Amino acid sequence: MRSRAYRIVVKLAHLLLRAFFRRVEVTGLDHLPKAGGGILVSWHPNGVVDPALIFETFPRTVVFGARHGLFRVPILGAIMRAVGTVPIYRASDASGDEASRRAANERSLDALAGAVLAGHFGCLFPEGDSHDSPHLLRLKTGVARFYYRARELSPPGASPIVIVPVGLHYEKKHLFRSDVLVTYHPPITLPRELDRTLDAEVPEEEREEVVRALTRELERVLVDVVHATESWDVYHLMHRARTLTRAERARRDGETARRSSMKERQAVFARIWRAYEARKATDPEGVEALQARLAEYDADLRALGLEDHELDRPPQLLNVWLGLLLVLQAALVYLLLPPLLFLGYLVNGPPALLLLVATKLAAKRQKDVASIKLFGGALLFLVTWTTVGVLTALGHFALQERYAGLPDAAILSGVMMALLSAVGGAVALRYLRLVRETARALRVRLTRHRRKLSVAHLLEERDALHDALVALEGPADDDLP
Repeated sequence: MRSRAYRIVVKLAHLLLRAFFRRVEVTGLDHLPKAGGGILVSWHPNGVVDPALIFETFPRTVVFGARHGLFRVPILGAIMRAVGTVPIYRASDASGDEASRRAANERSLDALAGAVLAGHFGCLFPEGDSHDSPHLLRLKTGVARFYYRARELSPPGASPIVIVPVGLHYEKKHLFRSDVLVTYHPPITLPRELDRTLDAEVPEEEREEVVRALTRELERVLVDVVHATESWDVYHLMHRARTLTRAERARRDGETARRSSMKERQAVFARIWRAYEARKATDPEGVEALQARLAEYDADLRALGLEDHELDRPPQLLNVWLGLLLVLQAALVYLLLPPLLFLGYLVNGPPALLLLVATKLAAKRQKDVASIKLFGGALLFLVTWTTVGVLTALGHFALQERYAGLPDAAILSGVMMALLSAVGGAVALRYLRLVRETARALRVRLTRHRRKLSVAHLLEERDALHDALVALEGPADDDLP
């Protein structure tokens, strides 16, 4: 049974994540066992956003283990304590002597194990730190030690403890209003030599070897879950291969390429990644040549400022959002929109600029950007809107003293101004995006008119690359987009 504090924090996380991300997709919930405890393992590319996504989307109670230093962070530490997060004192930490560090580490594992044995799920990030790499860092042995400790403490006849890999896939992890996919994979089926309980009679040397072997198995599984690449260049080329084949397939089918979901994007990316990994081992020269062609195609496309599907036809100048904007302009532009835009920029501009500067100064790595924007922005804008509301109410009181005929509605005025500040910020944000979309659509039309030969060349190259990529992948799966 979830505590009240836990439910409140889940709702808060839901609001913050849905405000930051345009779309949060979740798949694989049917893979999760209905009863019994287990362990969630995931890679860690995006700071505190990673656990927040798992915490908010996981349908059962999940208890996190977090580096003990994070509990000293204001607000974050209080939230972590409220939801039962267990401080992890790692045996490799620099403070204290080795014996005390190991004792603290064992207490951490036992506390997490108790939650798992109570039927909850523990969640750990076996890399031990968040990072900006497109691949896994070297895994630490903590998850394996935790798993065997939980099995050792498990009473006879208890439900088996499962290990569930979690995939976190970000469209652009540091950008506001991007998409994210959370995928819960089937529990790991361990080989017989690892599916065992390490009781006190197992020699220490044998115990360590089993722990290391399970860590290697977890790494193998997570590499496949993450679709790890050796560099960001290769990662981006795989996404270019994905968008290229999708656009060319739509053209051949006589269809218009629609915006795909993150689930669809990751399914195609995974197919290309597996084909790349398999062919790289058997034909490295051929793979390298294909990469070079893809890189050249990508550079030419970027130079024109186009996307793959825009080679076939320009985007509509009047898409759904622009059409909606025109309707709003026809009815309300002279009454509501300009004041809202002005208010939105006036109130939200300074905190947005402050947040941008704070992010630049505080984010040592890209993986920290989303965390700072998500939690820092939530606090900063809430304080701004509240301050505007309070100042408006105080101003109303002051005017009442001078003009007795004013209605007694200071509190209502303050609340309305706070709400209008929030709505004005949202309108301003969307309005700027619509302006950019319109400018892009115009540029695409002009580009097609001025550079027909370049577009024709890219269409031919896209066609040829599509066939080369299909040959690389092998037989196509009709269920994939």
